[in-house]
Amino acid sequence: MKAISILGSTGSIGCNTLKVVEFLGGFRVVALGAGENIGKLAEQIRQFQPELVAVKDETCAEELLRRISDFKFQIPKIVVGEAGLIEVATHEAAETVVSATVGAVGFVPTLRALEAGKRVALANKETLVMAGELMTKAARESGAEILPVDSEHNALHQCLRGESRKEVKRLILTASGGPFRAKTKEEIENATRQEALNHPTWNMGDKITIDSATLMNKGLEVIEARWLFDFSADEISVVVHPQSVVHSLIEMVDGSIIAQLGVTDMRHAIQYALTFPKRKNCQLEPLDFAKISQLTFEEPDLEKFPCLALAYKALKIGGTMPAALNAANEIAVQAFLDDKVRLSDIPKIIESVMNEHETQPVVNLETVLAADQTARKKAIMDLENLEKTAAAILR
Repeated sequence: MKAISILGSTGSIGCNTLKVVEFLGGFRVVALGAGENIGKLAEQIRQFQPELVAVKDETCAEELLRRISDFKFQIPKIVVGEAGLIEVATHEAAETVVSATVGAVGFVPTLRALEAGKRVALANKETLVMAGELMTKAARESGAEILPVDSEHNALHQCLRGESRKEVKRLILTASGGPFRAKTKEEIENATRQEALNHPTWNMGDKITIDSATLMNKGLEVIEARWLFDFSADEISVVVHPQSVVHSLIEMVDGSIIAQLGVTDMRHAIQYALTFPKRKNCQLEPLDFAKISQLTFEEPDLEKFPCLALAYKALKIGGTMPAALNAANEIAVQAFLDDKVRLSDIPKIIESVMNEHETQPVVNLETVLAADQTARKKAIMDLENLEKTAAAILR
């Protein structure tokens, strides 16, 4: 039985990972890390009986203990906060750690898992965006392996399998275009929270869905691809593909294109990461070409979606700039979800933070965390200024 830990077990990726584990068999879930969804976590504990679980804080821990106190098996150890997630990520028995938390909260636990030599099935792109240099260095030094779970990077991993790096000209990430692909700039500026969360293809959490609506999700993936596969910004392209059937492609130096196609379901990428280098039968129906009416591709509109251009800029500047970009984006997206700013304010806040950020080389963990915190404070100040301006206009 292969032992695994899951960071973010109650989110979309975490829940789908447990579905894959249940289908495949041969896996033992030794640790689960969650946040505040205590009801869902209690159900997972009942089914998979982990040895260790992590929750957001002591209040969540008390609620969880109340819910599972009548279970007829050994109650798991309950830990809290970032320290708790680190315990989950470094559980002695775990061979594979699925990193599926959303945002910067998964950064340090994932780094600790890599330092401990774990195989990391990575769905938390922010960790590589913030400090790809530190993450990949930790993996090299410990012998750890990073296997991407994001459908686009998982597709690239499959396309690159067996290919010589010097024969690959560029990576091509596909983007669905989100709910506003065919909308005007004015319609995007006035988009509601509900409209932005109505993704046409994927069923994801709120934060990543908003990132998809602004194309920041693709920008973060460009930075992630740089660190996963060691390609420069100029060797990574983005193409909008609304059908989301082609998950990514690579172009060879002779002009040949290799693509990975599949159904729109994250369980495929999760299973690939869990079973690599082997492939096993999957619970999903295969892609039915007879039902595909057309596959279309188009260039992303950087005027309507400036977040993608900002991500490329951050990658080219390097150092702590991607961490600042990520921090500002997290603050701005949450503000939009809280109905405090418009969707079009998100790139404005990010650009303002980037313009004032003093880029430092990524020399250690503390450097990255300091850049993250400084950028968050600046983004919050910008939000407050926006709110004051709006209030003045209303008066």
